[in-house]
Amino acid sequence: MQAGFAMLCAGSVRQKNVKNIMFKNLLDACGGAIGFWTVGYAFAYGDPSTDVRTFIGSEKFFLKGVTDSATLISWFFQFAFAATAATIVAGTVAERCKMQAYLCYSLMLTGFVYPVVVHSVWSSAGFLSAFGDGPLFLGSGVYDFAGSGVVHMTGGYTALIAAKILGPRIGRFYDSDGNPLDEPVSFPPHSVALQILGTFILWFGWYGFNPGSALAITNAGYADIASLCAVTTTIAAAAGCVTSCFTDMLLNRLATGEVEYDVGMAMNGALGGLVGITAGCSIMTPGLACVVGIIAGWVYLGFSKALVKMRIDDAVDAVPVHFACGFWGVFANGLFAHPDLVANCYGHPNYGLIYGGGAKLLGAQCTLLAWVIGWVSALMIPFFILLKVSGMFRVDQLEEEVGLDISHHKGAAYDLAHAKKEDVEELVAQRSQHGKGGVSAPDV
Repeated sequence: MQAGFAMLCAGSVRQKNVKNIMFKNLLDACGGAIGFWTVGYAFAYGDPSTDVRTFIGSEKFFLKGVTDSATLISWFFQFAFAATAATIVAGTVAERCKMQAYLCYSLMLTGFVYPVVVHSVWSSAGFLSAFGDGPLFLGSGVYDFAGSGVVHMTGGYTALIAAKILGPRIGRFYDSDGNPLDEPVSFPPHSVALQILGTFILWFGWYGFNPGSALAITNAGYADIASLCAVTTTIAAAAGCVTSCFTDMLLNRLATGEVEYDVGMAMNGALGGLVGITAGCSIMTPGLACVVGIIAGWVYLGFSKALVKMRIDDAVDAVPVHFACGFWGVFANGLFAHPDLVANCYGHPNYGLIYGGGAKLLGAQCTLLAWVIGWVSALMIPFFILLKVSGMFRVDQLEEEVGLDISHHKGAAYDLAHAKKEDVEELVAQRSQHGKGGVSAPDV
């Protein structure tokens, strides 16, 4: 997944910031590993008992005393989710965020904010958990199989807060005097090829996240869940891609009369479909997975345009993909969770509204939505404001104009220098002397 995020982000930013965003993607993996090893995993899963509901874990710091293979492989699998949550933010605030600010929020997110959300839903002792020996919230707990809310909403909403407080890139929405522009200025991605490569890598990685969240395929029940997840994940991604791309084309045709297909809309629509199905990939039929993907494509498209209207600058459109589509994915479970599939996956009586399951599950899902937004707001709004007022959040104007590669990483990512003019002229002269006339010096 980190390789996919790295390629996607690198392709989406301008050429002068490629090194910076690649470096941050690398550090997301490194910081996520250290943060989740030291305190994150303990806060998320360090519970001495599964029959008592707790707010936060209190054991297994630095994996102390852990020797069993089940816990070790659990840490490894969950670390990848933690790194993903941090990477979402890095893409949104790309091209203008200071390195020290990045390090601060990355450690805060992976070490504390995200693990508490994980504990509440995925730990057997969490107050919204669908597992454990004690009474479950509204009779079932929350269904978020692979993290539409836990991972993507948490990272996406943190990114939204960061982008709002940090402000847009220079020239995006305002002129040099600070006056609003009549039309926002688009900063085209420097490499569509890297964007598409990153999208395909992420799509492939999602098969580790969604089917992999079954955690085992050693018996028929687990194998059934994993195989269903693979199918629903594929269908939702495809539906999201097509919906977003062609809806954007139709809107553009109505506005301008021109038929144009936006590769970015197709790419992010697919990712939005993946995020949307992540919560319910194990408890929805393939047909309803298609519906989830279609709506996710519309959700992405609408939220992306809404951010521009609000003058909130998201460098890679991560907030619409992860926050908005993650929100939809959590909510969709309350509507579309199939009773037989819920019984196979969770063993609970609560299921989707369209099957006559009542409002209990929908209420539980909405509680998770409110919990993630409330928890992240309470911690990250003052956190980012503190970074801003202390001067730690944003690079200065000249550094931003020059690009973070030159100002922070010892030079540009690409060597675009031409050959010396005198060398080219000498080569042309030599060839002409050997009967290879007709060769002229190119413009350099």
